[in-house]
Amino acid sequence: MRILGIETSCDETSASVLDNEVVLSNIISSQLVHSRFGGVVPELASRAHLRLLIPVVKQALETAKTNLEQIDGIAVTYGPGLVGALLVGLNFAKGLSVSLKKPFVGVNHMEGHIYGNLLSQKNVKFPIMFLIVSGGHTMLVLMQDYLKYKILGTTRDDAVGEAFDKTAKILKLGYPGGPIIDKLAEDGDPKFVKFPQAFVKDDHFDFSYSGLKTAVLTFLNKHEDDYIKANMSSICASFRLAAVEVLVKKTLRAAKKYKVQAVAVAGGVAANKLLRTMLRDHSVKYGFDFYEPEFQFCTDNAAMIARTGLEYLKRNKPSAQDLNAYPSLKLTSL
Repeated sequence: MRILGIETSCDETSASVLDNEVVLSNIISSQLVHSRFGGVVPELASRAHLRLLIPVVKQALETAKTNLEQIDGIAVTYGPGLVGALLVGLNFAKGLSVSLKKPFVGVNHMEGHIYGNLLSQKNVKFPIMFLIVSGGHTMLVLMQDYLKYKILGTTRDDAVGEAFDKTAKILKLGYPGGPIIDKLAEDGDPKFVKFPQAFVKDDHFDFSYSGLKTAVLTFLNKHEDDYIKANMSSICASFRLAAVEVLVKKTLRAAKKYKVQAVAVAGGVAANKLLRTMLRDHSVKYGFDFYEPEFQFCTDNAAMIARTGLEYLKRNKPSAQDLNAYPSLKLTSL
């Protein structure tokens, strides 16, 4: 089955062609226009998607040496995300579906991140403890089988990716903040400041990052600018350790409790070097397989959407033409 995937939930315009589980193309156009604003501007994102989507789809088809008539189905993100951005991709997919007389399926972006990881795996063993970490979400999900999930925990305020971006903004490092902090942290001392780790010893699997962000701000207010600049790498390293360590501890605790076969990480923050290293090392230590995505499948991309759509279309579960965009769509237990 050959699937065309479309992703326009935020500030990446992406299209991909999959032949079953083989990625034939995965084109991503990132919108650099947002960097000077320190975050994504929804109106600018929607306009950029309108301008970029058709060229990106054409490039994906050309790279895959495929034409539209050879496509068996279309998968598109319908939430969560920016409503205007989502509508650009969703309406385009609906139009293609009608004109080609081919089924389409709306995909939950968070479910897409799960399958973005599985694109990089062979001989997957269930159950899997998935840590999904991105700019808008921090979740622990027990994946019992394909399309079967149990939500164990989520963030009660800021997501970890949001905490990275907001902390980078406080430190005047630029946007997006995650990669900048990650790079600076490599040269710093992670024990320079002991920042708090919310809920790290609690029995539940929820997260909280608003307190960590506030702790960084409080630390900065107590010191002169010259001191901050001289110790920037160590401040970043200390923040990164506090943010990542709680993710690792809770994920491994959940993995042990639910007796899973594997631990996996997905989402944009899955590209974080320390998170990958700590999760990998601890998973191996406790006897779990560790599934990590290729870096191209960490950020928002259409290959993960196509891969998710494949599971639904194989089971003859297309979406109806009246499907709407849902900016606050949740991943629910199934």
